[in-house]
Amino acid sequence: MRNPVDAIVGFFSPEKGLRRFYQRQLLKRAYEGASEKDGWRPRRAGASANTDHAMDATKLRARSRALEQNVPYIARGMRAHVASVIGTGITPKSLAKRPQVAKRLNELWQEWVPLADADGKLDLYGLQALAFHAQERDGECLIRIRPRYKGDGLPVPLQLQVLEIDWLDSLRTENRGASTVINGIQYDALGRVEGYWLFDEHPGEIATTRRGVRRESHFVPAASVIHFFTPERPGQGRGFPRLAPVIARVRDLQLYEDAELARKNLETRLSVLASGDPSVLANAPTDFGHVQAQEHAQRTGELGTLPSGGITHVPDGVNLTVVDPKPAGGYVDYVRYTLHLIAAGAGWTYEMMTGDVSQVNFSSARVRRLDYQREVEMTQWVHVVPRLCDRIWRAFVDAAFLDGEIDQVDYAVDWSTPKWSYVNPQQEVRADLDEIAGGLSSISEKLRQRGYKPEQVFEEMKQDFDKLKQLGLLDILMMLQKGRPMDSGTGSASS
Repeated sequence: MRNPVDAIVGFFSPEKGLRRFYQRQLLKRAYEGASEKDGWRPRRAGASANTDHAMDATKLRARSRALEQNVPYIARGMRAHVASVIGTGITPKSLAKRPQVAKRLNELWQEWVPLADADGKLDLYGLQALAFHAQERDGECLIRIRPRYKGDGLPVPLQLQVLEIDWLDSLRTENRGASTVINGIQYDALGRVEGYWLFDEHPGEIATTRRGVRRESHFVPAASVIHFFTPERPGQGRGFPRLAPVIARVRDLQLYEDAELARKNLETRLSVLASGDPSVLANAPTDFGHVQAQEHAQRTGELGTLPSGGITHVPDGVNLTVVDPKPAGGYVDYVRYTLHLIAAGAGWTYEMMTGDVSQVNFSSARVRRLDYQREVEMTQWVHVVPRLCDRIWRAFVDAAFLDGEIDQVDYAVDWSTPKWSYVNPQQEVRADLDEIAGGLSSISEKLRQRGYKPEQVFEEMKQDFDKLKQLGLLDILMMLQKGRPMDSGTGSASS
């Protein structure tokens, strides 16, 4: 509808009036999702990731920890996810150009793995799992690179210490000359991380080792700290918990489960409301004739108990009424549906989070497993390997070089991630062999898809066959594979 101004402009200048009409049409939104008619106002619209973190991260972290501590399926999902991504460890193999350097680094790594933890509780692969678990639950964690003395008796003078993100002074935001501190992280003029402001101990520790000393943070260079988190927005300097999108929904489901439990307790209770003199009842309450029992009944109206219920004394003139709550259905379906949403928001499968496989078959389990496997592989190769494993390897190689164990620094390395198990080994292996036989795939490609290194597999196969042939066992093995008995005269399989 035209307003009076448009009508006047159009009367004197139709061209300008038409232009005003078209410009007004451009103001109308093309996307219904941008309409404000529904009253939706996103919170803190336009804020940066660092601003969102400063305002919300502490509360999100506390709630994420509480859910894992108290909600069984959240704890189960988190453990299963860590087992899928880290498993028994993401292992390296040096690819140094000089074979003697590569061999020595691999030997030192095997010796160093059990002693890598500065706290002396885990080996290196346990630290990988601990760091990834803390990062998923809290959104981020810190790994201190701790140089050691040569006389400490370590294969290389280096250890690692995994710290919860609480050690970082998140409230420190200030300008320090040409540098800027945002949420405890100090950046230079170009936006590169210079270091971190860390406390000397966990701020929430029950017993402090520095009595009477004010807890203050101190600057630690970035080269000595691995800040492990998953950036999801450009310019993001801190991480958010994996459970952040589903915290409210999990809490709502918990409240619903509590209410359902209370209702179920009521459903099992049979209560009777009685009026008149209860002593005349054929089944009068036990010991009702005692003075104390009478006084208690007059004061409270309680006349005794029934199995999971009771009898209540009401004023005269009221008939006996049986209170028998009726059950309500739909609980299991609603909980299962909500758990599917929670699993989707957390990035897990419903089956791995709940252990419920009653509604899946081979095809559906395989399809969902493949989707989840792609997500896990992306996490491993885009996040865990470059941001955690490579940093640890470089620190290890530097320590080995400074200790004189190697005479050349070479960071080239190949990482091996946990292998994926078959959902249905017979069908999946048969399908892989058919693709290879039909020329649709190579043996190397199928090995890579399974998480193996083709060159390593081929080398091991050659060594195995050479050893079997040397021992005279290759023919016997081939006979066992074919299932035909050996000819006693010729020593070959009979036809």
